[in-house]
Formats: sequence, C-alpha cells, structure tokens
Amino acid sequence: MTVYAGTVIGAGFASGQEIMQFFISFGVYGLWGVGLATVLFVYLGLLIMFLATRLQTSNYQELLRYLLGKRAGRVMDFISLLMLPGGLVVMLAGSGAVFSEQLGLPRLLGTSLAAVVTCLVVMKGLPGVLTANIILVPLKISALVVVSLLALLHQGALLQPFPDALPVNRVAGHWSWSSVLYVSYNMVVPVAVLSSLGRTVPVGIGMLGGALGGLILGITAGLITLAGLAFYPEVLNYQVPVLFIARSAGFMLQSLLSLLIWTAILTTAIAGAHGFASRLAPGGGWRYRLAGIGATLLAMPLASLDFNCLVQLLYPLFGYAGLILLFALILAPVIKKRGNLPS
Repeated sequence: MTVYAGTVIGAGFASGQEIMQFFISFGVYGLWGVGLATVLFVYLGLLIMFLATRLQTSNYQELLRYLLGKRAGRVMDFISLLMLPGGLVVMLAGSGAVFSEQLGLPRLLGTSLAAVVTCLVVMKGLPGVLTANIILVPLKISALVVVSLLALLHQGALLQPFPDALPVNRVAGHWSWSSVLYVSYNMVVPVAVLSSLGRTVPVGIGMLGGALGGLILGITAGLITLAGLAFYPEVLNYQVPVLFIARSAGFMLQSLLSLLIWTAILTTAIAGAHGFASRLAPGGGWRYRLAGIGATLLAMPLASLDFNCLVQLLYPLFGYAGLILLFALILAPVIKKRGNLPS
C-alpha cells in the first residue's frame, strides 16, 4: 500500500503541480477527472499485484511479456527504460526547486542531497526501498490531507459553488482524457516497483494493498483538487500550489511543509532508481546497485532544468507513451482467456 502510494506521490503530486495541470485547470470538471483516476488507480493497483504475485515476477519485464507478448513487450520495456530515468530527473529537479524557492538554499544542494539519499537507499536493495516508503509515505500523505482540510475549512469552500474552468493551457482538451493521461504516466514506476514484489508478498495482502493504495491516492488527489478550487484561479499562477494554499489558509509551518514535500520527492526518486535497477539486474547484488547509482548520477546534469517546464513537457509525453501499458492492464482480464490467467 505505502509502496504504491509512495511511487505516485512525488514532487509533482505533493507540490500540487500535477493536480493543477491535470485536474484543477478544468475547474469543477476536474473533480470528475479525479473520480475517474481513483477508479483506475484502485483497479490497476489490485490487478498489478494479482498478476505479479500469481506470476511470481521479480521485475517488470516478466509482467510486460505476459501482458503484451514478446515483441510488444520489448517495445514497452524499452519505453519504460527511458521513462524511469526521465522521472528520476524530474524528482531531482523538484528537490532543487524546493530547496531554492521554499527554503532559500542552493538549488544544487537540494538536487545533490536527494541524489545521495537515493543512492544510499539503493545500496540497501529492496528492503531499503520498502523501509523508506513505510517511514516517509504516511508523513507526506498526512501533511497533504491536513493542509487541504485546513484550506477548505478556512475558505468555507464546501458551502460555495465550485468555479467553472477558465481558458488556460491544459495537458488535454477534455477532463476525461486528461485523467487517463494522468493515470497512464503515473503507472510506469508503480508497475516497475510492484512487479518486483511478486515473490515476496502473499496474493491476498498484495491485492488488498494495491486497492487501498489506489484509494489513498484518489482521496488525496481529491482533497488537493478541492483545496485548489477554493483558491481558483489564483492558484494557477504558482509553481508549488500546495504551499500557496497553505499560506493562504494561514498554515504557518512553511519550512516543515516544504520538507514533507521533499520526502515525497525522495520516495518517488528511490522508486524510479529501484525500478530501473531491478530491470537491469533482477537478481540484485552489485549490478543492481551499480545500475541504480549510475542512473541517479546520470540524471543529475538534466536535473538543473526548470522543474515546472519538466512537468509540463515530460509528464504528458510519459502519459502518451504509457497508454500501451495502461490499456493492456485494463483489458487483461478480458483479452486473456480464463485458462491463460494465473490462478
């Protein structure tokens, strides 16, 4: 549950930037998008853990081969290999943005510190990844929920009509397609991480964790969207909407909230490095560590790019690239004959 939620709630989610781009920008219709995304997150989390535990997968290549076959699986495998380090770049850039814009510290310090922590956790292997999520994920979810609820109470937003959408730049022309793209790009890292748990988690616990993780993601995204709509359209002008919402609602612990957002960045950066490393070295050991650390270090130079621009450019691209995997997962129980499904 915490691993699934932790891989999705990264810099873009926790800062509110993702939620603003994909949901809040549509005004009240963004809530319909959150509802659709929640259903997909719950279904996909449950399905991925069912398949991973039944197939006893140790990396996402095995799951891709089952879902797409050898040829299409190889294509998606290559796309995923590009997307995982790409997501890592965004997380490191987000770390630099938090340090420079919110804490008044050098951007390079934030990027470097996130890279160092990621490398240290990767050195511990899968147990380190699980431990990091168990510790950090509840903290960041609690912070986002508290800030969102405070904002709603402060504004009395639930007693007021929600605003209509304004003509602004969006990642998609319709809220439903925006929601699908949001889930699509957000599933690549979870698939990479959750598929590595196929031999370590019991089937029932895995499926329950996947479903609950998806529900937590949907509820958290919904609260942030509601809070953002309470400050719409002013919220559209900020790179870190959650901090703007917190300030507007009178939440004074800005530094603490910034650090909690930073923990969100860490868990997703760790998940991206782990997913990449477990694909190249499913057996673990020194090759796993070398792949994870190497990907993190190679992401450092690109992490100097603007965080907001990276989210606007890469995430929609990741969404379109991940559509193959998304639809394969959604349709798996229908396309696969009953006899071919793991039982």
